Amino acid sequence: TDTGSQKDRVVAEEEWLRKWETGNIWFHKERGHPLLQKYLDVLLNGRSGLRIFFPLCGKAVEMKWLADMGHSVVGVEVSEKALKEFFAEHSLPFCEEPVPEISGAKKLQTTSGNIALYCCSIYDLSSSIVGKFDGVWDRGALVAVNPRDRQRYVSLMVTLMEKNSSYLLVTVSYDPNKHKGPPFYVPESEIKSLFG
Repeated sequence: TDTGSQKDRVVAEEEWLRKWETGNIWFHKERGHPLLQKYLDVLLNGRSGLRIFFPLCGKAVEMKWLADMGHSVVGVEVSEKALKEFFAEHSLPFCEEPVPEISGAKKLQTTSGNIALYCCSIYDLSSSIVGKFDGVWDRGALVAVNPRDRQRYVSLMVTLMEKNSSYLLVTVSYDPNKHKGPPFYVPESEIKSLFG
């Protein structure tokens, strides 16, 4: 499948941090994503009190929405600014602590404990640090990961999922020769081969 000139494109972590610092966050949605609302039943599958993972979470408003429904939410994001804005914009008191297993990483957690956000590279996480999840909301993570890192990303995600986990994935479809990404174009055939 042709992904155009994107396959060799690399976006450095610094570039993402710069986007947050300069407010160039066109990818952030102020309102909950309509696809999460539409497919919420698929994610929850009749279950309550789930642990739900938000990879590359930014300050996604859906984290609070799901936590308010009684679920535990865990996210990961390289931008501390994004995470602190999330707590501030929702008036959520939080505490901050180092993550001993990851040098320089921080965990920002609501005082009620239902939302825990890790400030570090997603590749530093493991199930021994964050546990396993009943559901994953991937809106903008797989499509933001550098194309050469997709297999590494999916392999990690699989290790973080419980056996009966639900994974909601949002991708974008366009001619990859006309846009350098991110978001990157991930053809359906590649998604099937990555996730098996």
